[in-house]
Amino acid sequence: MDFTIEIDREEDGRWIAEVLELPGVMVYGQTKEQAITKVVSLALRVLADKVEHGEAIPTQSREFVPIPLNLSFATA
Repeated sequence: MDFTIEIDREEDGRWIAEVLELPGVMVYGQTKEQAITKVVSLALRVLADKVEHGEAIPTQSREFVPIPLNLSFATA
């Protein structure tokens, strides 16, 4: 089971991490690593709670397509 963690840096320097397949699973961290560690921990708690209550576990809902980085753009 794979989940997607989206990570971004806020203007104030904090890092925000979110598990896209689990609504509400979003945390801040002072470092990128701290944000990832905290969001994984929260995601595991949310998943354990869902299992305990017989709720469905979400699956990966996004499809990722690689974007080539060697794009060239024509200028007029």
